[in-house]
Amino acid sequence: MADSRPGGAAPTVLRVVLGKRLQDLRERAGLSYEEAGRALDVTHATIRRMEKAEVGLKIPYVEKLLRTYGVTGPEELEDFLSLARQANQRGWWHRFRDVLPEWFSAFVSLEGEANLIRAYEPHYVPGLLQTRDYAHAVLRAGLPNASDEEIERGVALRMERQAVLTKDNAPLLWVVMDETVLRRPIGGSTIMREQADRLVEATSMPNVRLQIMPFTAGPHPAMYGPFHIFRFPIRELPDIAYTESLVGGVYLDHRDDVSAFLEALDRMCAQAAPAHTTGGYLGGIRKEL
Repeated sequence: MADSRPGGAAPTVLRVVLGKRLQDLRERAGLSYEEAGRALDVTHATIRRMEKAEVGLKIPYVEKLLRTYGVTGPEELEDFLSLARQANQRGWWHRFRDVLPEWFSAFVSLEGEANLIRAYEPHYVPGLLQTRDYAHAVLRAGLPNASDEEIERGVALRMERQAVLTKDNAPLLWVVMDETVLRRPIGGSTIMREQADRLVEATSMPNVRLQIMPFTAGPHPAMYGPFHIFRFPIRELPDIAYTESLVGGVYLDHRDDVSAFLEALDRMCAQAAPAHTTGGYLGGIRKEL
């Protein structure tokens, strides 16, 4: 998951996990990509793509690979194959595929499985904390050629994503948000006041930590743009950092890459206003709107 794949289906978290388990089994069996490929009569590239979660997991292929790797117990085989079938199922967001770019599908999947989501946002309120009207204004600004129906579909998707914050075992959302976000008028003063109220409400949630980076703090390590970091309660999944541009997203899971984002965010958290002051800070800005 080292880069974006705008032309292909985004992997679900479960498919990533199973890909890593297949890699571990192959390496324990002492087999190369080429040797594993010969067992299926496919190229070594197909094995690589299965392990990197770049393709769906064909059940006959998975079963033959497991047997090739020495997994022969009926119960162990069936458990793995059952998970593979689940991994091939479409996520709830598939019904929004008409407005959801393929490269962002992975983001929604990661968001739904993480137990910690950290982010820096210099431009907009994070999607998980947006009001409906604010989300509508943001999407309309970003997609000026979209139809009203497409915008409404995009808003509905964003609102449904927010359920992740109130589900059982909800993740901790820890965001550093630039003061610019609160000063940039999005949709007019009424919408901005409602959005400020929503953020104040969010600060009272036990699993939301919101910090503001004030102008007076000066320069900081992440002035180049927004990013997210996901952490998971699954041993096979490393921390994953995500950045995006106008035309795609980039997912990074190499330790050195993710560490650079974590270090920058840790420095920013120390530099930003403490989380316990955010409610008062928001109240002050709201009076100016």
